[in-house]
Amino acid sequence: MDRLGVFKALGDNTRYAIYLELARSDIPLATAEVAEMLDLHPNTVRPHLERMREVGLLEAAADNRGTVGRPQNRYRLAADAPSLGLESSSMRILASMLAAAAAIGGVDSEAAADAGFVQGIDAGEAAGMQKRTSAARCVSALSDELAALGFDPAVGEDGATAAIAFTRCPFLELAEVYPDLVCHLHRGMIEGFVNVPEGVRVAAFHTLADRDPCRVELAVR
Repeated sequence: MDRLGVFKALGDNTRYAIYLELARSDIPLATAEVAEMLDLHPNTVRPHLERMREVGLLEAAADNRGTVGRPQNRYRLAADAPSLGLESSSMRILASMLAAAAAIGGVDSEAAADAGFVQGIDAGEAAGMQKRTSAARCVSALSDELAALGFDPAVGEDGATAAIAFTRCPFLELAEVYPDLVCHLHRGMIEGFVNVPEGVRVAAFHTLADRDPCRVELAVR
């Protein structure tokens, strides 16, 4: 997915509002349904939906359920589209149950970090991270990845250290109940993302127990 195209597509306020409604929904939505939710005319909503479909944010499928005339499209987020931390209610319930099962099963923080590490490796590979990727490129790509996940990252650099503060946590509800699992899943994901480039490593990871906002400090060279 073209990240620049995605950010441009979501830069429009109306389009962003439409995207949020679809991110929250458990089922695909028709143009008229989205329009009603936002008190807009369907003709206003339709081109925004199509624009987001063109850049790969949405998938559309024709609804042939006994309607007269031309079938209408129903839209949902594409499989690899950023959720911005606004998962549907069914996904939130599933995440809560999985976290509870892991806690009951005795999964500790390091096991959670290991699971996050695998996800981070995959995300880094998808973002083009290689052994010789520059530190600046790696930090920028990590920031983009965190933004897509809904963390609203704020990057600050000071010589050999780059700090990324997470000004929003899309997993806050779960993190407050299962901090050892959720926060260390996040830590492991970041460690995995920066694992391949030679010039970056995680120097420190601060959760809400340490400071607000949470942040990661990266040693760069």
